[in-house]
Amino acid sequence: MDDFVNLICPNSPSVWDGNRLSKCFGNIVLGFGANAVTIVMIAVLGINQRTGKRSLRMNFLEKFFFLFLPAIGACISFLDIALLLKKAHHGFFIAHHEWFFRCSQFASWTLIILFSKCFNGCYIFCNRILCFWWIVKLLLGTLHLLTAYPPFQVLLCVKEICTVSLDIIFGVSINIIRIKQASYKRSSLEDSLLSADTDVEEGCLNESVLNDCVGFAAPLLLNKLIRFLQQGTESWDGYVLAISLGLISIFKSFLDTQYSFHLSRLKLKLRSSIITVIYQKCLYINLAERSKFTEGEIQTFMAIDSDRTVNLCNSFHDMWSLPLQIGVALFLLYTQVKFAFVAGIAITISLIPVNKWISTLIASATVKMMKQKDERIRRTGELLTYIRTLKMHGWELLFSSWLMETRSLEVMHLTTRKYLDAWCVFFWATTPTLFSLFTFGLFALMGHQLDAATVFTCLALFNTLISPLNSFPWVINGLIDAIISIKRLSRFLSCSQHKSKLETTAGSSSPYFSNDKSEIFHEDKAVVFDDSCFAWSSSDEKDLDLVLKHVTLGIPKGSFIAVIGEVGSGKSSLLNSILGEMRLVHGSVYSCGSIAYVPQVPWILSGTIRDNILFGKHYDPKRYLDTLEASALDLDISLMVGGDMAYIGEKGINLSGGQRARIALARAMYNGSDMFILDDVLSAVDAQVARCILYNAILGPLMKQQTRVLCTHNVQAISSADTIVVMDKGHVKWVGRSADWPVSSYSVFSPLNEIDICLKNESQECSAVEDIHVESQQNLVLEKDTVPASDRTQEIIEVEARKEGRVELTIYKNYATFSGWFISVVICLSAILMQASRNGNDLWLSNWVDATRSSRKEYSTSFYLVILCIFCIVNSILTLVRAFSFAFGGLRAAVKVHDTLLKRLINAPVQFFDQTPGGRILNRFSSDLYTIDDSLPFILNILLANFVGLLGIAIVLSYVQVLFLLLLLPFWYIYSKLQFFYRSTSRELRRLDSVSRSPIYTSFTETLDGSSTIRAFKSEDLFFARFTDQVKLYQQTSYTELTASLWLSLRLQLLAAFIISFVAVMAVIGSHGSLPINFSTPGLVGLALSYAAPVVSLLGSFLTSFTETEKEMVSVERALEYMDVPQEELHGSQSLHPSWPYQGQIEFQNVTLRYKPSLPAALRDISFTIEGGMQVGFIGRTGAGKSSVLNALFRLTPICKGCILVDSINIASAPIRDLRGHFSVVPQTPFLFEGSLRDNLDPFQLSDDLKIWKALERCHVKEEVEAAGGLDIHLKESGMSFSVGQRQLLCLARALLKSSKVLCLDECTANVDTQTASIIQKTISSECRGMTVITIAHRISTVLNMDSVLVLDHGILVEQGNPQVLLENESSRFSSFAKASTM
Repeated sequence: MDDFVNLICPNSPSVWDGNRLSKCFGNIVLGFGANAVTIVMIAVLGINQRTGKRSLRMNFLEKFFFLFLPAIGACISFLDIALLLKKAHHGFFIAHHEWFFRCSQFASWTLIILFSKCFNGCYIFCNRILCFWWIVKLLLGTLHLLTAYPPFQVLLCVKEICTVSLDIIFGVSINIIRIKQASYKRSSLEDSLLSADTDVEEGCLNESVLNDCVGFAAPLLLNKLIRFLQQGTESWDGYVLAISLGLISIFKSFLDTQYSFHLSRLKLKLRSSIITVIYQKCLYINLAERSKFTEGEIQTFMAIDSDRTVNLCNSFHDMWSLPLQIGVALFLLYTQVKFAFVAGIAITISLIPVNKWISTLIASATVKMMKQKDERIRRTGELLTYIRTLKMHGWELLFSSWLMETRSLEVMHLTTRKYLDAWCVFFWATTPTLFSLFTFGLFALMGHQLDAATVFTCLALFNTLISPLNSFPWVINGLIDAIISIKRLSRFLSCSQHKSKLETTAGSSSPYFSNDKSEIFHEDKAVVFDDSCFAWSSSDEKDLDLVLKHVTLGIPKGSFIAVIGEVGSGKSSLLNSILGEMRLVHGSVYSCGSIAYVPQVPWILSGTIRDNILFGKHYDPKRYLDTLEASALDLDISLMVGGDMAYIGEKGINLSGGQRARIALARAMYNGSDMFILDDVLSAVDAQVARCILYNAILGPLMKQQTRVLCTHNVQAISSADTIVVMDKGHVKWVGRSADWPVSSYSVFSPLNEIDICLKNESQECSAVEDIHVESQQNLVLEKDTVPASDRTQEIIEVEARKEGRVELTIYKNYATFSGWFISVVICLSAILMQASRNGNDLWLSNWVDATRSSRKEYSTSFYLVILCIFCIVNSILTLVRAFSFAFGGLRAAVKVHDTLLKRLINAPVQFFDQTPGGRILNRFSSDLYTIDDSLPFILNILLANFVGLLGIAIVLSYVQVLFLLLLLPFWYIYSKLQFFYRSTSRELRRLDSVSRSPIYTSFTETLDGSSTIRAFKSEDLFFARFTDQVKLYQQTSYTELTASLWLSLRLQLLAAFIISFVAVMAVIGSHGSLPINFSTPGLVGLALSYAAPVVSLLGSFLTSFTETEKEMVSVERALEYMDVPQEELHGSQSLHPSWPYQGQIEFQNVTLRYKPSLPAALRDISFTIEGGMQVGFIGRTGAGKSSVLNALFRLTPICKGCILVDSINIASAPIRDLRGHFSVVPQTPFLFEGSLRDNLDPFQLSDDLKIWKALERCHVKEEVEAAGGLDIHLKESGMSFSVGQRQLLCLARALLKSSKVLCLDECTANVDTQTASIIQKTISSECRGMTVITIAHRISTVLNMDSVLVLDHGILVEQGNPQVLLENESSRFSSFAKASTM
């Protein structure tokens, strides 16, 4: 055995040579052994491959990895064999272990090429065992490096590093290819994650590996250079090493930039994939399935979870890259200080369980924080959506207080997370200092002498460790956040959708959706229900509350169907079941042909009127004009500024309710579908318009041949229907012809019943209505100062403002003010002192090294260690102070920004919300606030650390190397020029980025509101294409921003590489005595060189963090922009008594109201008096100014002229919230918020349960509330568990509970059946005696029994008097309205 060992390893120890592993051991075990195992495994897998069933084609990148890289490896191995042969030829002795190693290396690479060409390379090399073996081989190859080169053989060192690097790249590549090919079953989220270019991902991985490997070449070259300087020889090796140090830095700069570019590009692709797949899901998931998610939650998926998931790219690479960097750094430390580095490892390992525990707590806090964030965004969206109604009720402070409670819970979890982050920062930031203390301390106590090369190579390695160690906690946090967000997104994206089944073509017959597989062909039926049961619940909910029960119904093609029934009987649910928006629990539903849908609450897009009507269809002028005329929109559009190209605000905010309904109807008519689903379209318009719509549209030529299903309470529509479907508590109670259904049994009219007169000659009356229509048009043409049909401005939406130039200093000052000036000073001071203690620690080490080298015995080793220990303790304390003060300051700023922004917004006038889309404001409260909460403090912390780090390096370099001062001036000039060009560009790009992001959120919010309409019209592709265009624009700005930052990064790193070369070359020249100024001691030279090395990353990191801070500061700038919005005059000169108004007398004196100075008046010099206790109705055509009367009374819009008196008090002098709080109102659109029913009815908790139940009974909704579960039931968003009519009744009950002397009803009976409406009117008449009741009415029957009626026409009061008297006067305006109405 000994003879065999001597044969293989002649004149060489077999394992250990006293200092390191022997060369023989390295070549035979680590080299030849590893290669032999590789050859055997490849051969076995290649032979077995013939039986493998799977045959996978290799793409170009795989061919590159399987053929080109091994070819390079084979060439290098062949070169090694050729060099050995040359040595042997010249008579040099070549040991057998050298031959074994080099030949096995060549054989392994050659075998890889051979098997890749002849067999299925992917099957062989992507084998799980071989992939694992290659990782082990990397470690063995790294160990072999130790035995590969003696000192100063630089070229040999580079060659060996290249050889091992090829192994590393190849090993990583085959693992990535295996993972990529192993994934077959993927969810939609996984598809998004993997839809980004996988070739780019592999490129990123290889660049990252190579970048990390090259990064460790610098400390090794530094070690060689310092040893060269210590020896003082005058060979050219010093210059080679100095220049190599600079070249390595340049090479790393290019690698680093390429890696960052490819990774960022991958993130952009991934982000676009995720947000489009979320949007796509919203388009195809029905309302029932979506019910388990709140709107706030879904908006958070888009705003926050998508970004967190994208950050997985960074965390994924860092999770293997950082441990690799730490592992290699520790190994290189071992080569310098032997087993003394174990002390440093012990410190690191002891922190692992601590950090794991902290990470678990952070994960828990993050989950809770995200839950509260969802709720806060939902509440914010609710507040912004219903801000007009909230202001009318005087509830904005109440809602903001509820929102603040949610925010405080969110901040509580954010605080937990931030302070835990601070502990993470403390542990990881102090680790290098503790590492230095324990390692050098143990090394000295073991009896070794510290020299400059050892100490400063170790310091360079410590500096290399700082970045991965500091980054690791953030990587873990990022990974935790990404995993949590992926789980949240997966839950949403895994919801079932009915995309394929919804895709029915016009005229084709296919099952719409069914629980059985049978297909029934119904040739003459448009819709067939067969024993169908439906629920508003998602597919994973087991407790079902059936809304429609055992419905069996057939709707003939081309017929007009009227669906009637009491409030909450299931009318709207029946229509939604046809659309597929409900969950089918039992039975089947069949639908044929295309569908056009008009919802009960009209869905209006931001854009022009024409865009809303065309809805993506081709413009046909004749059909378009016919549609406008049939829907009675032609007059309204002729009065609007810009006509049909007038811009409509978000949710049609600058249109009246009637105009919104008619635009939705016009959209359906223009679409020309086979079936029209109309949900109570006639209730939102006045009697004349309703009659015209019925005869010109629903029964007109554009819709006459199609199937029409109308949910209605309108008696004329019911009497005109071919078939009537009566709904009662979820059942179809009766189906039959209209002739068989007595109209009188469904309608309750006033004693003055004129319906028979109205129905006698429909054609004459319709022509009379048209005459009135034409006459009013002619009159309006003569008037130049006419009010537009809308009560508000048409061009109301302003383009989002984008500031230009650098972020002003005041923004930083404001942020510091939010954080607190004291805490800001503490943060800066602790950071400077922390860096000073670290620099002092390094200077003390250089002093210790020089003292040891000169053999001075002034102080003992323990004295140096004690001083080093003091520096370490001081540094740790200051790090702790900085970490916690930063966490505290960031949290304080986040809280103050949110609170101030919310306070300013709720005090803003209604006009601000009319002019500003909710998506923009919500963007401030979601993305921008998330930045201020989380990203901004983080990036500011990094900026401060980089700044003080650079400052410390500049001071130490200037102290050590005086010539460095000569470089500072030109260097600073170039640096300032670069950063000037970059910063001015990056700021604008970030602002463009923010502005281009807002339309995405606005579009997303609109789609959430109108998804059922989009699905009904089969317009999913149109909206998806529009959204994709918006995402493309956002991607373009982000991509430009990315390339600009990398442009700067590369140039900065090249500057830093020049500094390193300068310092290194000057050190070599100085060691030869060629300079007048010498560098004194080797310790200080080593310190200068070790400090010059991190300048590469630190300088790039500083400006990157600085520009990132500027970019993040744009979020503060955007928040501050909305803190400067105009404010309502909250305080008045006259306080109001709690029991005011006493009588309820209301007097308008020459009141003129304009919504914008450039627009005509909405109310024109009107005067009237309403005595206390009177019940008054306002009627008029849509857009006549009825709602403007309430706007003026509630001071939602300030009047231009005149005054309004309530009980002789000018309301302009009263505090605005007190004023609104003393009035009761029932808005046109019913408003119920998410929460208990008790909170909805009595938000201030002023009434007991008995009083609430009595109010519900008076409004005839008590039975429905009891059936739903009583006052404690939790209402979902907008009270979706109740029908629109029931919601209106609940709003009326809420108004009655308030017991105010003034009650304003904005068409509160529009969405209830005629019988219920009649009961409500009687309730108002009996229960509201002594109260002043102002009713905005479309139904004439609503105002017939009132004390007085006021008729408005285009902002002018044209008629006033008792309705019965006016009715008898045939020439009166009121009489003409009555004749056109079914009352």
